[in-house]
Amino acid sequence: MIAGLPLSFAEPMLLLGLLSLPALWWLLRVMPPRPRRIEFPPTRLLFDIQPREETPSRTPWWLTLLRLLAAALVIFAAAGPIWNPQTGLASSKAPLVILLDDGWSSASSWDARIRAADELIASADNDRRGVALVPLSEPARDITLMPAGTARVALRQLAPKPYSIDRVDTLPVIDRFLKATGDAEIAWLSDGVDTGRGTEFTEGLGKLVENRTLTIYEGGAPSAQALVAAENAAAKMTVKVLRTETGITSGTVRALDAKGSPIGEARYTFAPQDRETEASFDLPVELRNDIARLEISGERSAGAVQLLDKRWRRRAVGVVSGATNDTAQPLLASTFYLSRALSPFADVRLGDRGAPQQAIAQFLDQRLPMIVMADVGTLSPDIRERLNAWIDQGGVLVRFAGPRLAQADDDLVPVKLRRGGRVLGGSLTWEKPQHLASFTAEGPFAGVPVPKDVTVSRQVLAEPDAVLATKSWASLEDGTPLVTGEHRGKGVVSLFHVGADSRWSDLPMSGTFVEMLRRLVDMSGYTSTPGAGVAGEAKAETVAPLRTLDGFGAFGPPPSTAKPMPADYRDRATPDHPPGLYGPADAPIAVNTLATADRIAPLDTSALRARRASYTNAEPRDLRGILLSSALGLFLLDAIVVAMLGAGLAALWRRRAAPAALALAFLLASMAPSATRAENSDDFAMKAVSQTRLAYVVTGNADVDSIVKAGMSGLTLFLAQRTALEAGDPVGVDPARDELAFFPLIYWPIVPGAPKPPQDAINKIDAYMKQGGTVLFDTRDAVEAPPGDNGGSQTPGMQALREILSSLDVPELEPVPREHVLTKTFYLLRDFPGRFTSGQTWVETLPREDDDEAAQRPARGGDGVSPIIITSNDLAGAWAIRPDGQAMLPLTPGEPRQREFAFRAGVNIVMYTLTGNYKADQVHAPALIERLGQ
Repeated sequence: MIAGLPLSFAEPMLLLGLLSLPALWWLLRVMPPRPRRIEFPPTRLLFDIQPREETPSRTPWWLTLLRLLAAALVIFAAAGPIWNPQTGLASSKAPLVILLDDGWSSASSWDARIRAADELIASADNDRRGVALVPLSEPARDITLMPAGTARVALRQLAPKPYSIDRVDTLPVIDRFLKATGDAEIAWLSDGVDTGRGTEFTEGLGKLVENRTLTIYEGGAPSAQALVAAENAAAKMTVKVLRTETGITSGTVRALDAKGSPIGEARYTFAPQDRETEASFDLPVELRNDIARLEISGERSAGAVQLLDKRWRRRAVGVVSGATNDTAQPLLASTFYLSRALSPFADVRLGDRGAPQQAIAQFLDQRLPMIVMADVGTLSPDIRERLNAWIDQGGVLVRFAGPRLAQADDDLVPVKLRRGGRVLGGSLTWEKPQHLASFTAEGPFAGVPVPKDVTVSRQVLAEPDAVLATKSWASLEDGTPLVTGEHRGKGVVSLFHVGADSRWSDLPMSGTFVEMLRRLVDMSGYTSTPGAGVAGEAKAETVAPLRTLDGFGAFGPPPSTAKPMPADYRDRATPDHPPGLYGPADAPIAVNTLATADRIAPLDTSALRARRASYTNAEPRDLRGILLSSALGLFLLDAIVVAMLGAGLAALWRRRAAPAALALAFLLASMAPSATRAENSDDFAMKAVSQTRLAYVVTGNADVDSIVKAGMSGLTLFLAQRTALEAGDPVGVDPARDELAFFPLIYWPIVPGAPKPPQDAINKIDAYMKQGGTVLFDTRDAVEAPPGDNGGSQTPGMQALREILSSLDVPELEPVPREHVLTKTFYLLRDFPGRFTSGQTWVETLPREDDDEAAQRPARGGDGVSPIIITSNDLAGAWAIRPDGQAMLPLTPGEPRQREFAFRAGVNIVMYTLTGNYKADQVHAPALIERLGQ
């Protein structure tokens, strides 16, 4: 690298030639004087012209500078400049160990990371070195050396994990491998993010590396961003945006509902030194409650996604009080304490100043998920009936005791109550005020710290019975219940055995009171199944994974390693509990990559003694051609200037006007850049024969060509994963110019309306098919075929194919028979689906044998391979995959295993073109053995 630029030189010592430029300055200063034209008779030549010595004039400074610039360009070109050079390792014989960060923070730059690892593996392959691939997310995975080709296939199978990785856990297995291997060259492809224990890992890695060569890849790729701590506040929803780099950065957070439809967008901006900022959505509460997913636009990682469930919904809570002093002394009223405690996480709606039953009926009409009743005594039968029906449908009723409730006979409480109340610490009692003792582990308040300063001076007692202990959520020191509750239908009924104000207890003035109400609000909308009480149900309540996020933040089916989790799980995602949705589809629980309190920081690797390299997003480019062409242009410009200064060009123009014009035109044409092919024929041939490669015809349609290239690449990767064939990257060919004999199979997508190929291209295709090659024509329009037996031949793609085939010597064709060897070359197939399944696949007709024995053979095949295969199912569209491994195009009709069978069809076609009728002989083996036995 030169001064931070992505520029290097193959022969940097040649740059010393720049020191000769001052000497060239003095050599190039002189030029011959300009000749003068004198008109006179010949006789005066002998008298008037006297010989005299001429001194040369000086060259203009700008012309000398032009010549020096041309000379400098030649020197730079000779040094071999390369833009975006590959920052590979130095040549060595030691094994190569690649440490790969593959957590969520690596997903945004995953392509650059894979490209860098691929370059390292290619360099090791050139040196015939073994490669060990170490994903830092898999501490239990054994490290083994493998050939470069196997390592390249294993690299393509890796994908970023959707959770934070702990690099420290991999240090023991790295230590064992390095001790067993000895000398090794280590390359760490870091994502530059420290999610915890980063310093511990770098210190441990430094001890393991010792004197070995270590190269750390960092920088040159976009840094990771993440979302945490989404909060649905009273006026707006906010979410924190995290990053590791500094500088002014802005972006957009999108809000989506459960179906993926957009709800809103929020802008965020980082100050130059900030690593944390906030995005806010100023939306009505009804819209905010529909938000199920927040994501950073343009950021592909699980950390950039925040999933929201019903816990993030801002619920409306109705508060009703039966006490009269709520109006006379509002700051001492129970509604004041309840409103202050509920307002941080709920929309509080106070009942009108009238009869409590009217307010309750109003809240029931509004379908509120939770109602709080403070000291409400006797209710009419109609209201009780409506409340019971509302609770059965999932409503949460929270009641507080008081003088009215203590004298009432009500069944809307979880336990049977004694009439009257219990007074503690009065002048007429020996009992002292009781402190709060504990929260039951099975209740909703489990894990809440027990306050030591909360006392109860009066309470409503419950009648002792066999199930009282299972319904107690909080108890006093003497064992009497402070809070009881039970499930009824889909809802919950809970009772605080003290008042909601400070007359009976100082609980409403404590922070514990706020947390207890928050947990009750969390229960509204998704409660457990009906039962006698919360105690025996919540103990064993777990939820199974429903849908999980992959490392790029896309939903998919849960992996086999995902395990059920407790229903109250609130921590960050782990390998056992990847981020996603858990539980029933109608009320899922969200697990996110990062917890609310998590933060990210840049990873400090300065303590390691290592080479530094950066990720590059562009291919290396040799600048010698550009520099030499520029130098040539400057030299030609210098020649023109010298000719003009010496009047030579004008004389040439006067004497030879026509030839001079032609010469000037030729000169300008030679200086203009000409379109050249990216690869000459020799390079093309070397690339084609270095490995077995599949080919496809370049149609000139950018969309079609990109899909076909991705499809052939996807089939090549599938072949490497499922078969012994490790083919090279597919090659796009032009039948009119490229040699086709290097490829066993050529895929030709038909584009309706495209011009017919020239006759030279048709002749080359015909010769290719005659010499044993196979061309797979795909019209890609099976769904466009009109109904009827002959509908497939009337599509635009089939009409264009007919025009091409009209100039080819095509054999007789037939739909692939069930016993054809193509159906059995690798997989047993009945048809050959692609993106579509309704099209037929046609091959060369094989002669049928008339005897019954031949008709019963399991496969038929000729002496060779069908030179032509025709389909309309768009095979390449089904094979096409994006760089992140996801499918590029949807399928029709989209059956569960349609894409898998499309890949299998591609494998059978490739194996068929490579092995010929070999498979037909193999499946005939039982019949041959039987005949030999006779």
